[in-house]
Amino acid sequence: MGTKVRNLRTTYTKESLVNAFFNLATKKDFEKITVADLTEGAQVNRATFYAHFNDKYDLLNYIMGNSASNAIAKRTTGSIKLDQESISQLVLAVCDFYQQPRLQCRQSNISLVIPQLKEKILSELKLYLLKSIENLYTDMEKDLFVSIYANVIHEAGFLWASGKAKLNKEEIAKKISLFVLGGQNSL
Repeated sequence: MGTKVRNLRTTYTKESLVNAFFNLATKKDFEKITVADLTEGAQVNRATFYAHFNDKYDLLNYIMGNSASNAIAKRTTGSIKLDQESISQLVLAVCDFYQQPRLQCRQSNISLVIPQLKEKILSELKLYLLKSIENLYTDMEKDLFVSIYANVIHEAGFLWASGKAKLNKEEIAKKISLFVLGGQNSL
């Protein structure tokens, strides 16, 4: 089988399993979702599931990581730089990430999912920021500033998405970008 066909089949299988997961997550608590439920919903066998994922937690991890990287890629359109527009777009990407309808699930699953969502989006923010400040700081400073910037950007987007910010997301994004880039006096 050719590589292209194999890649398409892998993509299709993963999409089927992801769709089955989302369908089940609206109906069942996460703990009650089984691999058998997922394979039945995706119309694949157990061996196929285990060829792609170790367990349902691995599938959930894949879904969240994919969603986080897609949210950032969509907003930044592939350009990696540290400027006001990029920081604004990262804040908006976090807002988008938490507002994705597909990430909505049963209320009983929220406490399980929120910490993982935060971990995934922070990880993707740090990857982006690390690339964008590559030549601006020493190695010791990079870790410090990347962590600070990522947490500020995340918190702004998360507070907006959870309804705790009174400004609209574009205003928050602008103010956070000014803050991160040293424009605190402009706030």
